[in-house]
Amino acid sequence: MKPEEVMFHLNCRAEDIGKYVFLPGDPGRADFIAGYLDDARLIGRNREFTIWTGSLDEVPVSVVSTGIGGPSAVIAMEELVMCGADTFIRVGTCGGMQSEVPAGQLVVPTGAVRMEGTSREYMPIAFPAVPDFSLTCALVRAAKELSMPYVTGVVQCKDSFYGQHSPERMPVANRLIDDWNAWIAAGVLASEMESAALFVTASVLHVRCATVLNMIWNQEREKKYGIDTVPQLDMDAAVRTAVHAMRAIIKDDKGRK
Repeated sequence: MKPEEVMFHLNCRAEDIGKYVFLPGDPGRADFIAGYLDDARLIGRNREFTIWTGSLDEVPVSVVSTGIGGPSAVIAMEELVMCGADTFIRVGTCGGMQSEVPAGQLVVPTGAVRMEGTSREYMPIAFPAVPDFSLTCALVRAAKELSMPYVTGVVQCKDSFYGQHSPERMPVANRLIDDWNAWIAAGVLASEMESAALFVTASVLHVRCATVLNMIWNQEREKKYGIDTVPQLDMDAAVRTAVHAMRAIIKDDKGRK
């Protein structure tokens, strides 16, 4: 791309974007994460994409919201890579699937079930959706160093929020329910909507991507134990973990030069 070229969806230029990028879904969460950057400035807001750029340890870092789901998340990643970004940490939310894991814990995915459609336009379904190993390790170290409760493992990614939460009213209810029970039996930790598409796209584009999630609710725990779960909506733990990990990656990258 030409340096002055404006991205079609993000409405930004290469000069606006740092090499390191946080990818929240919620535009409001982008504003929150930007508060952790030095000298953050608002680049723009277009559709679901809110963009901030500032710095961590004197290195340019951006925050770009992706909206809900794989299609818009991958549009953001594609255009950010065109702008020169190559390191991404998704900061999002998820719903728990294992009854022993309470809401409020962090989930650092080591892989994702590709029950969404976007990644299938990049690679056949046999290709695994896995995050960058170094970024994932950095997130785990950050959670430990900050004394954040966390779990690691596989997450499930889907396109339909209500297909998960109201499967019984769908014409394909039997398949949805059978799949859900299979994921639980295999130990899948949580359900969300973006990581599988981002992991596969990152692999194809040869960039780094990993995810940290705040488990806001666990419907299986509530179902099994009858616990009245209060949604854990405070994103501070996930954001602090992501920022701590990104600082470590930036330091490590500097050391390799």
